[in-house]
Amino acid sequence: MLTARIAVLASGGGTNLQALLDAQGGVLQSGAISLVVADKPGIGAIGRAQAAGVGCAVIPRREPGFEETVLQALAEHRIDMAVLAGFLGILTADFIRRFGKPVINIHPSLIPAFCGKGFYGLKVHQAALDYGVKVTGATVHYVNEVPDGGEILLQRAVDILPGDTPEALQRRVMEQAEWILLPQAAELVAAQIVREKENTL
Repeated sequence: MLTARIAVLASGGGTNLQALLDAQGGVLQSGAISLVVADKPGIGAIGRAQAAGVGCAVIPRREPGFEETVLQALAEHRIDMAVLAGFLGILTADFIRRFGKPVINIHPSLIPAFCGKGFYGLKVHQAALDYGVKVTGATVHYVNEVPDGGEILLQRAVDILPGDTPEALQRRVMEQAEWILLPQAAELVAAQIVREKENTL
């Protein structure tokens, strides 16, 4: 059976990576996690990749030539699509053009709210609480040259509760939205890739 080879780019604990790993063979049937790119050493995503038997490339984002090295790793592993899962870098338009294959990202708000440059991690949830919105959530979107500006694939809403802290809200958004949406979106894109591969056989 044909599958799409998926690379996951991560910058932290790897909880969204874990959601993808756990979804393989279930929600995620058309794709397989074939490579994890960790942008700094010692992060939790590395251990999750190792525990799952997935190859992991540690490529520090702060070092010169980061994007070039990532592109080389993607090519070496014959990657068909990339997933940004808790990845805190902003990929350049040149990277997107040269990779030439789908890249998707999970963002912890209902885009277009609380998104774009500077909105990441707890900052997103703090902004939602400061603004006083009653509903937040998560969005999976295609990545283009505009931070959080690509076409939306899926969204899921999460209620904000009285007394929420940024940390409590972050956890609930992950559990009720991110970990559900990301495997679903990855399957949508992977299935399209597989259909295109089958049409070329």
